Amino acid sequence: MPPPLITHLYTADPSAHVFPDADGKKQIYIYPSHDVESNVAFNDNGDHFAMADYHVFSVPSLTSQSPSTVTDHGVVLSVDAIPWASKQLWAPDAAQGRDGNYYLYFPARDKAGRFRIGVAAGSSPIGPFTADPEPIPGSFSIDPASFVDPDTGDAFLYFGGLWGGQLQCYQGTASSSASVSSSNVDDGEDAETRGDVDDAHNIPPFDPAWLGAQEPSGAGKIALCPKVAPLSPTMHTFASPSRDVVILAPETGEPLAADDHDRRFFEAAWMHKRGDKYYFSYSTGDTHFLVYAIGDEPMGPFMYAGRILEPVLGWTTHHSIVQFEERWWLFYHDCEISKGVTHLRNVKVKELFYDEEGRILPVEVD
Repeated sequence: MPPPLITHLYTADPSAHVFPDADGKKQIYIYPSHDVESNVAFNDNGDHFAMADYHVFSVPSLTSQSPSTVTDHGVVLSVDAIPWASKQLWAPDAAQGRDGNYYLYFPARDKAGRFRIGVAAGSSPIGPFTADPEPIPGSFSIDPASFVDPDTGDAFLYFGGLWGGQLQCYQGTASSSASVSSSNVDDGEDAETRGDVDDAHNIPPFDPAWLGAQEPSGAGKIALCPKVAPLSPTMHTFASPSRDVVILAPETGEPLAADDHDRRFFEAAWMHKRGDKYYFSYSTGDTHFLVYAIGDEPMGPFMYAGRILEPVLGWTTHHSIVQFEERWWLFYHDCEISKGVTHLRNVKVKELFYDEEGRILPVEVD
């Protein structure tokens, strides 16, 4: 079993990227969640995941990897420095823009308790990062994963998470503002709450009745999709409204069924490119697998292709995949240090391999 990569803090949800350091030498930079002790009782909303800041870590080499080679660059952003956020800095990610600056994408609950996605900018991969005063317009839910196409330079943001991540609360469609008038607005209920407002970002209305550990189920129901939006050249906004990332079942060519919990998307989106193929990977949540799907375009659709990692110690599983030193690596987490405490996790890394047809070989970590 690989040893924990970081041992002095609890860390999870590792987003790993290759960026140049101050001297121009490429290193691995890891953008994880910073897990902390919590007095909140365990629940399916994830309220016991009470993270309040982000650290950045760097690793100069993985071929001679040991915990002592990891540098902690300290706190680069905290919830107190985000004007719109109230709590719960969950899994982040980072990207380098065409302007050479770095952008940290993160989810947090806003003052109303809804998860939104924010962005913070800095001139270095190790920060510090300054958050925009408002969340990204058109963003919602959790687990942002940024992807810059190595061949085109186009940037995208993938996001979404079920249950505590609130994705299931956005199942409707934004309706025409023509339906909104003083005669059909009840006292004490605004149009946005009812969902009959024209949304410029095409966000379905938030339905609080779906909060908690629930999602569509039953015969004929299709699994909820993660979301993707192209990023604008500034990297601070979406270039166009988000849309579904459609994951297809290979045996039917149709979207995965809602009851297919071994394959349907739950959270932890990640995108990487190998050759001319795009690999969209994610967690199945309550069945605890890391799985992936392959497509020809960065916005999909994607054909389900198989498992990457079997369940690890702890409830959650979250990862990233990156090429470094001419080898491919899977970053992930488990709860080895805390001996199974599900909100006190530790980052690990293991080499990843492909077969001759470009399929990811299951990673063995035991």
